[in-house]
Amino acid sequence: MPRSAIVQEYNPTPTLTVDRKTAEHQHEGIIARPSGYRVSWHANPAVEPHHFGQSHPMKPWRLTLTKQLVLAYGMHHAMDLYHARAATTEELADFHTSDYLDFLQRVVPGDMEKPELGEKVARFNFGDDCPIFDGLYQYCCLYAGGSIDAARKLCNNQADIAINWSGGLHHAKKAEASGFCYVNDIVLAILQLLRLHPRVMYIDIDVHHGDGVEQAFWSSDRVLTVSFHKYDKENFFPGTGPLDSTGPTHPLNPGAHHAVNVPLHDGIDDDSYVQLFHEVIGTCVEVYRPAAIVLQCGADSLGCDRLGCFNLNVSAHGACVAFVKTFKLPLLVVGGGGYTPRNVSRAWAHETSILIDAQDVIDPVIPQSVAFRNHFGPDFSLFPPLSEMRKLENKNSRAYLAHVLQTVREQLRYVQSAPSVQMSMIPPDLLGLREDTEDEIKEEIARLEEERDDQGGGGSMGKSSRRRDAEKGSGQRGELYS
Repeated sequence: MPRSAIVQEYNPTPTLTVDRKTAEHQHEGIIARPSGYRVSWHANPAVEPHHFGQSHPMKPWRLTLTKQLVLAYGMHHAMDLYHARAATTEELADFHTSDYLDFLQRVVPGDMEKPELGEKVARFNFGDDCPIFDGLYQYCCLYAGGSIDAARKLCNNQADIAINWSGGLHHAKKAEASGFCYVNDIVLAILQLLRLHPRVMYIDIDVHHGDGVEQAFWSSDRVLTVSFHKYDKENFFPGTGPLDSTGPTHPLNPGAHHAVNVPLHDGIDDDSYVQLFHEVIGTCVEVYRPAAIVLQCGADSLGCDRLGCFNLNVSAHGACVAFVKTFKLPLLVVGGGGYTPRNVSRAWAHETSILIDAQDVIDPVIPQSVAFRNHFGPDFSLFPPLSEMRKLENKNSRAYLAHVLQTVREQLRYVQSAPSVQMSMIPPDLLGLREDTEDEIKEEIARLEEERDDQGGGGSMGKSSRRRDAEKGSGQRGELYS
């Protein structure tokens, strides 16, 4: 795609040329519903007041700002609104272990200091990054419930696009909190989608690697994970996701080649990011042919983020959402990282407008009626020049990005477009599935070696390579210190 065409797609000052009916709706503070498809919005205001701690970067209050922008623009009129219910413990147990969930339910802030609980606190990775705060389990159940219900609306054909900005917590493991994430709502939502759809594609544009989701589906060909992220093994959380991490190394494992990682360096700009995103995602969709897509829109990839290191503007971040929407597949959109709340809310409000086909209707100047409008000063723009306000050197050369793209395309040559799966098989125990797969591989190798010995061939086929165990992260202290 010509670079000029890409730039045009995320023009930071969208045109306000609209038809008369839509213009009248805007004047009345109402955005018309999109034509030909339905969008559902899943939220529960009880998520918003939860507090990780005064010095902690994660601020659920960013959801309040996002909601206020959506309401002020009248975008809520264009969607089906659902008050998200809390997920049940049984639903969380579709992925997480019972002892981890039991601890999550019972632990209170004072337990951090109790010696008798020290082993569990350490084993489940609670601490500075993942503190224990009041209402922690309720918080987890609420954001996970939003993603689970959103996935079910897609499966029941009650929505074509479902949004849960409180979700997207992609670092949580089966029995471990990680990187501000306690329950992996994305994995739980994908498990719902797999009940209906043979292949699900997961896309992650958070600045941090989507390690929890990748690990969960490591041995499955029913999910293709694609993560665009900053990669620095020693100095940036979680220290995983290099270009050559593509899934299990043994070709008999069905998950081989089904993890696509796009590692990036500091300072990537709008043009480079959007062009690479178009090329990689376009190729992945063409080859894998997913039946549904889950898109994690972590906003810490924006410029000026407290923990990020890219130079993206709101319009470029939104261009990725707009491109995924063009495939017209069932689409679940969730939030994720983002630690400068005013910019997170700008991005997610803009992306909501894209999902309801109203990006050309909303005013780039934030309405006077929006609550907490003072947080968006001094220009009160939905599209502030983030790339200029804290411009980092772009360390992603054209040669490097071309190498990344070529490597991904080479990897996808080994991906079957129609994985041979039993549609009745929903993996309830993903780690168990991984272990079963490895056991089957070992049995197959032993059988082939025995046949070779019987034929007098001798020799050995060698041991299968073990994947790098990233369950505990890279040993760094996490996002709070990245």
